[in-house]
Amino acid sequence: MPHHPLGAIVCALLAALLFAVAAVAQQHAAAAVPEGDSLIRALLRNPRWWAGILGDAGGFAMQVVALALGAVLLVQPILVSMLVFALPLSARLNRRTVTVRTWATAIALVAALACFLIVGDPSEGSANAPLREWIVPLAILLGLIAAAIAIGAATAAPALRAMLLGTAGGALFGLAAALTEYVTTLFEHGLGQVLGSWQTWALVASSLIGFYLQQRAFQAGPLVASLPAICITEPLAAAYVGITVLDERLRTGTIGLVVIGCTVIVMCATTIQLSRAQAEA
Repeated sequence: MPHHPLGAIVCALLAALLFAVAAVAQQHAAAAVPEGDSLIRALLRNPRWWAGILGDAGGFAMQVVALALGAVLLVQPILVSMLVFALPLSARLNRRTVTVRTWATAIALVAALACFLIVGDPSEGSANAPLREWIVPLAILLGLIAAAIAIGAATAAPALRAMLLGTAGGALFGLAAALTEYVTTLFEHGLGQVLGSWQTWALVASSLIGFYLQQRAFQAGPLVASLPAICITEPLAAAYVGITVLDERLRTGTIGLVVIGCTVIVMCATTIQLSRAQAEA
């Protein structure tokens, strides 16, 4: 499929909106399940959780289209804007008002995101990188994910456990995003090519395990700990794979890289603040 950056941006924004609907529904459903109860059994009986699943499905479909039209470095940061969409949705659901300070934070996130896209001008990479180029970066990423899961499972502090499980889940979502573009191109060559590719099964595994860890993080501790970890780790993990494996680049000079560094800091800070505002709503 030809690359169309503007189309990728529009589809990514639609995906962010649908993911916001899903996040608001799933957070309330998962957080209501007591720690000792069966999480999956309780969620399967909750209509609000199923509404979130539909939102996730629609968001993922739009994300796939966006990744087919543009680079991972272009699409994944835009998905952080789901927090901006989630603010009024969560406030309405809980009959609360979004504060002026929170709206100002949301505007700062949008401005930093726009600056990142305009100044950075992410380039397309090579989605079909051979396995040998995946081995080291993937081993490092999976090692960090495994460490987060192990420490999270061993800790008794609910907030730390939620943060670590959210970090692991977000990183797996980022890995899945980086695999998506190549897997979608395989459908042009028939189902046999899709089922015979290791990327397909890595995409399925990372998506399912990431989703399970996300729900566990929502259940394990306060949302102010899990949601920022998920929202920040996903684009960072996707960008890591995009740069180290897929050969994507930011087309800018030294001054531009300094500006990009500042915007990334602003994006991380505002993401944490908006995640906490949504979790507390």
